[in-house]
Formats: sequence, structure tokens, C-alpha cells
Amino acid sequence: MTTTEKRGPYTDLTIGQYFEEQVARDPGREFIVYPDRDLRWTYEDFDARTTSLAKGLLAIGMQPGDHLGIWARNVPDWLTFMFATAKIGVVLVTVNPVYKSHELAYVIKQSDMKAFCIIDAFRDVDYVEIVRELVPEAATQQRGHLDSPEFPKLKNLIYMGPEKHRGFYTVPELILLGEHCDDVLYDAARSGRHADEVINMQYTSGTTGFPKGVMLTSRNILNNGYYIGEKQKFTPEDRVCLPVPLFHCFGCVLGVLATLTHGATAVMVESFDPVMVLAAVQKEKATALYGVPTMFIAELDHPMFKMFDTTSLRTGIMAGSPCPIETMKQVIEEMHASEITIAYGLTEASPVFTQTSTDDTMERRCETVGTALPEIEVRVVDPDTGEDCPPGVPGELLCRGYNIMNGYYNMPEATAAAIDKDGWLHSGDLGTVDEDGYYRITGRIKDMIIRGGENIYPREIEEFLYTMPGVKDVQVVGVPDPKYGEVVGAFIMRFSGSDITESDVQEYARTRIARYKAPKYVFFVEEFPMTASGKIQKFKLREIASDISGMGDVKVFAG
Repeated sequence: MTTTEKRGPYTDLTIGQYFEEQVARDPGREFIVYPDRDLRWTYEDFDARTTSLAKGLLAIGMQPGDHLGIWARNVPDWLTFMFATAKIGVVLVTVNPVYKSHELAYVIKQSDMKAFCIIDAFRDVDYVEIVRELVPEAATQQRGHLDSPEFPKLKNLIYMGPEKHRGFYTVPELILLGEHCDDVLYDAARSGRHADEVINMQYTSGTTGFPKGVMLTSRNILNNGYYIGEKQKFTPEDRVCLPVPLFHCFGCVLGVLATLTHGATAVMVESFDPVMVLAAVQKEKATALYGVPTMFIAELDHPMFKMFDTTSLRTGIMAGSPCPIETMKQVIEEMHASEITIAYGLTEASPVFTQTSTDDTMERRCETVGTALPEIEVRVVDPDTGEDCPPGVPGELLCRGYNIMNGYYNMPEATAAAIDKDGWLHSGDLGTVDEDGYYRITGRIKDMIIRGGENIYPREIEEFLYTMPGVKDVQVVGVPDPKYGEVVGAFIMRFSGSDITESDVQEYARTRIARYKAPKYVFFVEEFPMTASGKIQKFKLREIASDISGMGDVKVFAG
């Protein structure tokens, strides 16, 4: 079945052009706020800072079309680089903050990075030390003229902080340099920019194989941000709390660009911590809150939750992985986010192509991922035949529209496998659509469990197990079996104080759902392995289940 809603493109401007128009509309309104350090940039303040940085980048040899990588948590100048590069047509390459040397070397080389900007460290990763190991030449060569045999395209290293490191420019130096440069280079770089240029390159999570660089344009992500904000009924009065990572579409598109296109204010949290999030909501009277389900669960379950005032909340987005219905209800009732929405998509789709609305019924906001966004066509097709599936019948979700990526960088074969000859992006996700155009996600094609010829959709089993007392969170995967090919395995996080056992879970399931759907294996865990963007890595759970099937308790650490 195909659904579409046509409304005409919202804007043909680039991100840089749109931002400058927004500055002219409301220069004094706060755009970026970091409540923990009381840092506040109005649209006008931020415009001046990003212009100075853009001119500084041009002064050290960056040109439109060059690639600049950023490797950092959600520090304030992450956003300065996002908008400075957008103004002059430099492509921002976002690097996962939990990468280590092997992954980093791959991305620097594969992306043809010309400049690389870093912070000091994140968690157990020392960024400066890793760059020193990968690019030892930087310690002895002139800044801006790096000559690395391993990374021949890399010419500039930038440190996001006041400290000086040999071979690195600092952000204060670049801003000062930009403030003392004339506008000739800047005006030349700004002229001729258009919405269909690649402006952002995000590397997919890499849950299987090496990551792929998704090439996204201003038309892709600026329009997507606008329609995402429309689904939440954003106005300039909204204050959007963003504890989600900026390197991922969740932070920079659903968050920052949805905020920008509505002239609103972004309330930033540098690294996720439930108390910091709740404090930010209270201090700034945030009207919207974003997060993956595990973030909302952590906030709701925190022993200090009731100490914070969240009554200012109205809306927000829960996305990134399937949203437990009970968690959704808690967010609505206990957090007061009565108009919370669910968004679904993937990086290659800029990323959202379906979303619920603030005025959808509770049932639809809890049990579906909404309807197709304007300007985007969505289909549910049989993966084997390519024929459209009737309402209620699971198939692969496809989408087509302004939001489809330009392709994977330097990977034409992978691009052709993802986007067919008619322009349809194949999501790899299974879902259904009802007669009213509301979509439900049932799992990934490769996540579907086939037990003795019976198709089992993990999401169905997960939602069922959430109804069992003592189950806090659950992920279901297929476990190899010599008789049936695959059987159901459930990884369960228990609530504190719960003592449910493997046999308790199996008995609960056998008496309530078809026997073939009941988990043969149950593993109790403390946490799930996740990507830095908060997506649970089911392939790791499948590997663990294959190795230890038959065991009871196991500790799983997020990678």
C-alpha cells in the first residue's frame, strides 16, 4: 500500500541561508542554551560566532566542498562548526564519539577528510592520544600543511578548546583569525550555494560491517527538520531539551533543525545523565524533550524523578528504537508530555519519514509510528515479490521523496542496493499500514525469526513480555536451533527487587501466546549493548545467545 501527502517544498534555501533569514526575523531570541553552565547564545550572538569561525576556516585553506570531520560529545562549539560549515559549503562529517583508533582511521580515510576537529576525550577514549598515534607527523609539521602518508587528504587538525596542542589550531585562534579577515573569501564561498549540495555526511551506526557515509543535502535535512517540528506544533515559544547526540540525525536534524525552522530555542545537554536532563527541563521550563526509550526509562525510574518539576513539558520525540507502550504512557501521564510523538526513519532518509502528531489518539501515539510526512511517499511491499501489501499485512517499508540521501560516499554498489531504479529507498524494516495510513514497525527483515516455517516478529513478543510483572525492558532475537532452524530468545532487564526466573517467563508466555512464540531461552541482563546514538545492537544479542544458549543470568555491557 502506498501513502503520500503533498504540500509542496517548504524551503529551497540552504541551512546557512535559512539561518541568516531567521537571525533577521528574531535576532534577540535565545537559540542555543546550555543550562549547566548558563551559556546562552541568541540567534544574533550565534550568527556572529559562526561567521567568524567560517571566515577562520577559509583562512586556513578550507573551501566549499571540502570535508571537515567533527569528533566530540555535545559541546557548544559542535553547533558552531555545524553552522559555520553550512554557511560556506564545507561538508560536515560527523564522527561517532565512541569510536576508537581502528574505526576512526577508517572514517578519516574513507571520507577524504581535509580537516579534523576534536575535543580532549569521551568516556575511556583519549582523542588527542589517538590522533597523535594515527598522525604522528602533526607534532613536527607546520599547522595547515600536514603531510601524512596514511591520510593524504588530511591537512588541518583543530582542537575544540583553549588548550594548545602541537600541530593543532584552536577554536579561539580560528575565531580571532576570522574576525581579522576581510570578507572577500567569505562572500565568494557564500555565493552560489544551493540546497542540493551535500552539506552533511553521517556515518551509519555500523551494526554490521564498516560504516557507510550517508551524503545529505540542505534540501534533505532542513525540510525534514521543518516537517518534524510541524508534527509537534512548534512555535518560537518552544524550548526543546536535547540530550540526544548531535553526531546522529536525532540530535542535529530532529533536534537542532526542527528548532531552527520554527525560530525556537534548543536546550542542550552535553552527555546524557537523567538528573542533568530533568534539571535542564525544570530550569529552562522546556516544552519538549527528546530521547530514545532507554533515556526516558532512566529518567522515570530515577529515585530523584519526583523532585523535579516537568509540568512545562508538552511534546517531544521518542525514537531510535521500538518504544514500549507502558513507557509511552508514563511519559504522557507522569512527565506531563501529553503531546509526545513517535518518529520513525533511518539516516538515509534524512531521517524521518513517518511520525505521529500531537493530536493523534493515545492508542495511535502508543502503538504506531504515525503517518507519512508531507512530500514523502511510503510503501509496504512483499520483500520477495516487490508487490504492495494490503493493509495489516507485514512487508518491507520503502520511501521516496525530497528526503532520500544523495548516496553513500564513494560506495556506488551499496547505494544501488539501497535505492532502486525508481528512487525508492529500501529500509530493511518490516511493518504494516492500516486503512487510515498509520504505520506499525514489526522488526527488521533480518531480525524476523523463522521457526519451523512460522514467521515470528520480535516486536510482538517484546510488547507481550512488557506486560509481565517484573520485566523492565526486553529485547527478543532468534537463536539457532537444530530442529526448528531458529527459536525465540528473550533478553530481559528486571525491575529492582524482582526475582522472576527463566521458567517464570516461559510459563507466563506459554499460557498467554502461541507456544511457538514463547521464548525457549531467557537471559537476564543488566543492560543492552547499544550504539552511541542509543540503538540496541541486536546482532550482538544474537551472537551472545548463540554462544551461551541454555545459561540463565549473563551480564551484557553496552559497547
